[in-house]
Amino acid sequence: MSAQTQAAPAMNLFERYLSVWVALCIAIGILLGQVMPGVFHVIGGLEIARVNLPVGLLIWVMIIPMLLRIDFGALGQVKAHWRGIGVTLFINWLIKPFSMALLGWLFIRYLFAPWLPADQLDSYIAGLILLAAAPCTAMVFVWSRLTNGDPYFTLSQVALNDAIMIFAFAPMVGLLLGLSSITVPWATLLTSVVLYIVVPVILAQLWRKALLRKGQAAFDSALTKIGPWSMAALLATLVLLFAFQGEAILQQPLVIALLAVPILIQVLFNSALAYGLNRLVGEKHNIACPSSLIGASNFFELAVAAAISLFGFHSGAALATVVGVLIEVPVMLLVVRVVNRSKGWYERNQ
Repeated sequence: MSAQTQAAPAMNLFERYLSVWVALCIAIGILLGQVMPGVFHVIGGLEIARVNLPVGLLIWVMIIPMLLRIDFGALGQVKAHWRGIGVTLFINWLIKPFSMALLGWLFIRYLFAPWLPADQLDSYIAGLILLAAAPCTAMVFVWSRLTNGDPYFTLSQVALNDAIMIFAFAPMVGLLLGLSSITVPWATLLTSVVLYIVVPVILAQLWRKALLRKGQAAFDSALTKIGPWSMAALLATLVLLFAFQGEAILQQPLVIALLAVPILIQVLFNSALAYGLNRLVGEKHNIACPSSLIGASNFFELAVAAAISLFGFHSGAALATVVGVLIEVPVMLLVVRVVNRSKGWYERNQ
């Protein structure tokens, strides 16, 4: 088995309780924002071309260690599981972004509109779209491992999604924002793609090759050491974000719960659809499990970065993407439990 597939450990204590740490960062960020507003005003002003420099650095620290795991050489394995790959691509790029845009339009603009700030409705929908437009990368290795998913399928699917994302993320987001009657800041969107997808992918691949030249042990050791950087940078970003969002949340604490509803529906719908379609086309259970998990989960780190760049710290878009982080782990663990317990049903009459 390749190093890339071995590098996916079972979920550790920190990852399992990520939602708890996120909730603590929300509380800490809100508290610090109320106690030291001047400090965060200065941090918020450290921008070049609408890119906040502290957050930009944190985003790179967050994303690059995750991308180190990706071997684009795995794209050659795609044909081995073409049916499962096809199902996942169908969900990731033709169902999930559009279903989220529809759910955002239904819940945010209509059903929940009376309880949400009117000037942020479009921004919330934009955040939901950003969340759904980028398939998960690193965490999906953990989810796949917990279901005994085929590691080669998981690796090749993630590599393929990353390659597609370089070219499709900006057009997909632009299309859905336009369909939702939201102004598309194309220059900023393209800048975000370059800064938070293209450049990190290039740096990660160069770093990866340098590490592998030192041997497999050096590569595995480096992954172990830098793995915690991603989560630490994510949590630091959330503290900054909620320091800016604190006043709005204190005034309307119901907002987070309302934003969670379309995200939860979208995850459960897409995971169930991917799982069922894989059974329909005759894929094995160990392919259907990671396919349903990849189809449902999101690259929330990229979504947070893009939302901040496009709409700012104070935006509803940034808040909506963070809600995705908050519910990601418990919901995906629920999906893991369901696909594991339904293995007998899945394999019946196959």
